[in-house]
Amino acid sequence: MTESGKPILYSYFRSSCSWRVRIALALKSIDYETVPVNLIKDGGQQFSKEFQALNPMKQVPALKIDGITIGQSLAIIEYLEETRPTPRLLPQDPKKRVLVRMISDLIAGGIQPLQNLSILKQVGQENQLAWAQKAISSGFNALEQILQSTAGKYCVGDEVSMADLCLVPQVANAERYKVDLTPYPTISRINKALLALEAFQVSHPCRQPDTPPELRA
Repeated sequence: MTESGKPILYSYFRSSCSWRVRIALALKSIDYETVPVNLIKDGGQQFSKEFQALNPMKQVPALKIDGITIGQSLAIIEYLEETRPTPRLLPQDPKKRVLVRMISDLIAGGIQPLQNLSILKQVGQENQLAWAQKAISSGFNALEQILQSTAGKYCVGDEVSMADLCLVPQVANAERYKVDLTPYPTISRINKALLALEAFQVSHPCRQPDTPPELRA
């Protein structure tokens, strides 16, 4: 926490994991300060000693709040849900709640890591686009099928949940890597509805303190 008592979010504007947390903070009207962490510098990942001490995994996001530091976006969101439960991001009904967690884990564990910058750097510049497209398309094939049975207005029913916080940043990654979204009408419909909400707009990568001028909107 800062001297003002605000939580501190260590974030990178383009990080989809950071975006998930920014959406949660916005939805729950939690005022916070952002410390940008530059993930791309001199062709590699370089971090300050302070941040390496803060998060040994050297990944964003990390959130300083209530006297503790939390890494991993879903763990952060779950903590915010437990300590600041309004509005609810996990349904009260156990069956709906497990669907939210399942979809969140599918994206956060089964899609996003496979197309993350750290992985793409290992496959060679000439293979990066095809690799990312395959990883995202494979995951979206499964996700589209699941959402057809779980979705209402949003991923699980008609209330915004943690699953939606994972979906929107992943669709942005898909667009960035030029994935054809035509085969995924349910994903596209939910994404469009979510992007109309203020919390998803203010947390958008184009509106962050470290967003480059040419990418601002």
